[in-house]
Amino acid sequence: MSHSEAMAVREYIHPDLEGVPLNTALQALADPARIAILRAILASGTGEIACNEISLPLSKGTVSHHFETLRGAGLIRTRVEGTKCLSSVRRQEFDERFPGLMRLVESENSQA
Repeated sequence: MSHSEAMAVREYIHPDLEGVPLNTALQALADPARIAILRAILASGTGEIACNEISLPLSKGTVSHHFETLRGAGLIRTRVEGTKCLSSVRRQEFDERFPGLMRLVESENSQA
């Protein structure tokens, strides 16, 4: 199986947000790189972004880990389209589970 074929059959696990505790969400939001990822997705014109479209001074493996952490905390949903993995913010679901938290991510000074 080629790399492209392997990517095409990959499926990501997205937790039910009712099972995500607040400390898991807060831990995911505690890293500046993960905040940068969320802000990049929220600022994208389509509401989706591929991990290679975000400029971070980190290794590919570290960026992948950050995306995995965000998925595990229920913050993002990732879908495969061809050879791309496109991630979007689970805004409505997250807002229902943790009201106001995503608004803080959007509005807080990025230097904080």
